[in-house]
Amino acid sequence: MAEKTLPLVYSCSGCSSAAQLANAIALRLDREGAAEMSCIAGVGGGVAPLVRLAQSGRTIIAIDGCPLACARECLAKQGVAPRHHLLLNELGVRKKMHADFDPADVDRLACQAASLLEILTD
Repeated sequence: MAEKTLPLVYSCSGCSSAAQLANAIALRLDREGAAEMSCIAGVGGGVAPLVRLAQSGRTIIAIDGCPLACARECLAKQGVAPRHHLLLNELGVRKKMHADFDPADVDRLACQAASLLEILTD
């Protein structure tokens, strides 16, 4: 799939284990060519080129680690709603402060997210 037609993926990348897991999943999807990761901090901060990309009409998946849903809220601030929103806490991920995520969760959840992207782009 050409990069410009790939779905966009945005993730939380906060300080908790769940937030860093969300970021690792988004990075995996980007590196494997399943999606193009873009910068949620830039969207939330109103950085014009990044806001334009988010508003371009491409399919968007947002990945958040916890119910605060920071990635989704940054998009909403710019009038953008993701086509799908993954909340990792709803998939059994526990948010831990000052701790790393379980690397096995990246494999498991990235596969789920990649499957979702295949469904969304069909």
